[in-house]
Amino acid sequence: MEVSVMGSSHVNLGRSDLGCREIGNCSFTKNLNSKISSFVKISKICVKWPLKSLNGFSLKASACSQLEPVISEEDSSNRKSKPNDGVKLFVGLPLDAVSSANTVNHVRAIAAGLKALKLLGVDGIELPVWWGVVEKEARGKYDWTGYLALTEMIQKLGLNLHVSLCFHASEEPKIPLPEWVSRIGESDPSIFFKDRSGQLYKDCLSFAVTDAPVLDGKTPVQVYKEFCESFKDAFSPFMGSTITGISFGLGPEGELRYPSHHNPSKMNNHQGAGEFQCYDEYMLSSLKQYAENSGNPLWGLGGPHDAPGYDQPPMSSNFFKEHGGSWGTTYGDFFLSWYSGQLISHGSKLLSLASETFNDVPISICGKIPLVHSWYRTQSHPSELTAGFYNTVNRDGYEAVIEMFAKHSCQIILPGMDLSDQQHQPNESLSSPELLLAQIAASCRKHGVEILGQNSMVANALNGFEQIKKNLSGEKEVMSLFTYQRMGADFFSPEHFPSFTQFVRNLNQPELDSDDQPMKQEERAESLTGNNLQKQTA
Repeated sequence: MEVSVMGSSHVNLGRSDLGCREIGNCSFTKNLNSKISSFVKISKICVKWPLKSLNGFSLKASACSQLEPVISEEDSSNRKSKPNDGVKLFVGLPLDAVSSANTVNHVRAIAAGLKALKLLGVDGIELPVWWGVVEKEARGKYDWTGYLALTEMIQKLGLNLHVSLCFHASEEPKIPLPEWVSRIGESDPSIFFKDRSGQLYKDCLSFAVTDAPVLDGKTPVQVYKEFCESFKDAFSPFMGSTITGISFGLGPEGELRYPSHHNPSKMNNHQGAGEFQCYDEYMLSSLKQYAENSGNPLWGLGGPHDAPGYDQPPMSSNFFKEHGGSWGTTYGDFFLSWYSGQLISHGSKLLSLASETFNDVPISICGKIPLVHSWYRTQSHPSELTAGFYNTVNRDGYEAVIEMFAKHSCQIILPGMDLSDQQHQPNESLSSPELLLAQIAASCRKHGVEILGQNSMVANALNGFEQIKKNLSGEKEVMSLFTYQRMGADFFSPEHFPSFTQFVRNLNQPELDSDDQPMKQEERAESLTGNNLQKQTA
């Protein structure tokens, strides 16, 4: 069977149900235990994702899709594969799976992709749900239409669903905050983060307003809670069955961090450490009060004056210098303690909200923290400091963060499982994703917090998949779930998708009976396929 999805202004399904029906009956490919390479050789599944315009395409089934299933249900039931209770594998849907008009984008491409993933043995799907789509026009006016349609589609395929509630905006693809929130921001820009030069970051709200009544008299916590209660009510038929987990957006790109890298220079080859985001009215007010309570009111007038800019090497200014830098002084400890404290306070309030709202449904709650690995091999860890993690050579900045997750019984989503020190990181940034991951994992083990893994990018190189498998099969870290990000043109490309199918097949490789060895299975399938072809031509 060959399924292709191509850019088009019309939909041409032909035998629209046939693809789903016959894929579902190809029993030996339903299971991860089967030899996927044999199935691909016989059935030629190919999802062609639109590269530019994702709004229209056609789905075509070739003549070979009329073949009978190569192996019957009876044949399949005699298989004796050894079960394996390893890591569950999820794949993320495109960020713009639901349009700003609350309709499902490129629905046929998604449908074909979901069927292919189901065949590979993928356990579930991750769905980003955007605040700016659902509560677009007015506070309290929710529209879940597009997301409900996708959830029903996923349910019918027998896949699980992890929902990511996104309370931020996205530049690519363009997904803004709710229109009514943006209007408030025009009259009160201090609800957004501001850097030292006065540039605003308008893709999420400042952490200092989390408990401030800045949204038509309501606090962001109150608005998010109403959003979650509406979600819970609208998706109640799926809770605990199809929907098995929810991640709560905690900041830029959903991660618990400051937007410290939102304006990197494109002119320099070196990598900066980002800038502190503490210059909006509400952050400055908090800093001033903290300084006064500390007995040093002059320290509350602004952020560090000797910190570098976005595009400057971190050691070019005094604050992050290896020896004698301000980060190691009493003032440095004062500022960094406040700055990281604001981050943790914000995260705690939102995770508390999530835990309380969904405490009566059998689903897991989690939040995402970043893997800020640049400059990790320095003493000051400048990129982590500007992102809000007070982690240095002398201080574990993740202990308090992990304790906060443990307090609210939440899991941690950690990206970067595909990154290795040797293959992916430039030496000039003194980076080490592997050492940072090990540090965070150690804190999680100490406090009993489970890590859910993610990759950072679609891995076109095999070493990316090898690194993921290494992290998932480590003796110390046992992760129950890994989410691969994400479906789209790159994911289904000929350069990537065959490697992904091999990765899935190897992730939980079962022990097969001699009758089900790959070569014999392939020979049986080819023989049956040949017989079917002869019957059709007779």
